[in-house]
Amino acid sequence: MGNLNKKTVENLDVKGKKVLVRCDFNVKMENGVITSDKRIVAALPTIKYLIENGAKVILCSHLGRPKGEFNPEFSMKPVAECLAGYLGQEVKLAADVVGESAQALAAELKDGEVMLLENVRFEAGETKNCPELSKKFASLAELFVSDAFGTVHRAHASTAGVAAYLPSAVGFLIQKELEVMGGALENPVRPLVAVLGGAKVSDKIGVIENLIEKCDTIIIGGGMAYTFFKALGNEVGTSICENDKLDLARELMAKARAKGVNFLLPVDNVIGKEYKCDTPFMRIYSDSIPDGWMGLDIGKTTQELFAKSIQGAGTVIWNGPMGVSEWENFAAGTTAVAQAIADSGSISIIGGGDSAAAIKKLGFADKMTHISTGGGASLEFLEGKELPGIACISEK
Repeated sequence: MGNLNKKTVENLDVKGKKVLVRCDFNVKMENGVITSDKRIVAALPTIKYLIENGAKVILCSHLGRPKGEFNPEFSMKPVAECLAGYLGQEVKLAADVVGESAQALAAELKDGEVMLLENVRFEAGETKNCPELSKKFASLAELFVSDAFGTVHRAHASTAGVAAYLPSAVGFLIQKELEVMGGALENPVRPLVAVLGGAKVSDKIGVIENLIEKCDTIIIGGGMAYTFFKALGNEVGTSICENDKLDLARELMAKARAKGVNFLLPVDNVIGKEYKCDTPFMRIYSDSIPDGWMGLDIGKTTQELFAKSIQGAGTVIWNGPMGVSEWENFAAGTTAVAQAIADSGSISIIGGGDSAAAIKKLGFADKMTHISTGGGASLEFLEGKELPGIACISEK
């Protein structure tokens, strides 16, 4: 991957320098109030390191989707206030992104002071990765630190473009993502077991292909299992199934066989009459799903089978729930997998998104080695794709 030899913030001489830090402050908000500040907390180690080492700190992030124009609903003001509380010092908020206010505040910054730019997506050039905007970001600072793992799979002006004009490094949050996830793929403690769920095979093709090259066992659950069942000639009732991906599913299973990878599918399922939380449901073997019923979770026998494979693992990578885990009647499979991973004592890496949410909801978060902060980014990383927001960072 070559991602592990990127400069980190500790390789930069930051004292007295203006450092632009791209954070992920895309927090959940309701009526202008932050309802979860986890992402702000995750950014603190890098920010505190810069303050303690005498940098002039200029933070920036996006928040929501303001469509390239100023919209007070998406202002970073609540973020600045929350940050100030955690840091115990003022966080000056610019009235714009790269305009007069941002330039004036940046020019006046003293060592150890912190400011925050307005929402970078107020600028239409941000998501277009416009070089003019990238240059304006760069003109505010002398160094660039990338620490927003949730956005590194996007080539935007503040995530990738700016690095062309300033010496750069990754912050502690991205450094951990690269070391833990990169290490698990490059040099894993074996056996390496991947647990993949979610609705569609098409979302995970690249991930499955890359992991067949690296894993000892691949466990498939969630909606995408039904495409594999159908590829094996089984009826799947009204379960979610990608009929245009049946050849691909057969191909992936054949590749796994040829490589000697243990490829596990559910042996039984919990099926429901319709896609509703209170639909009538029953447990049935995978090769006998009746017409008019749909698979909504993995069954008890499968939970035990999957748990057994997970118990002996050295490293487990999990991405995607085993069923419709937000509904109580169809959450048992996801809970069982989470429990098995928590009990396994393995190096456990949870890709962001739904799996991370499930782990936190079930109270297993502190039992996991690493929960990725980026859903889309972690998927692309597991696919072995180069992430533009990391590719652009200076090498050691």
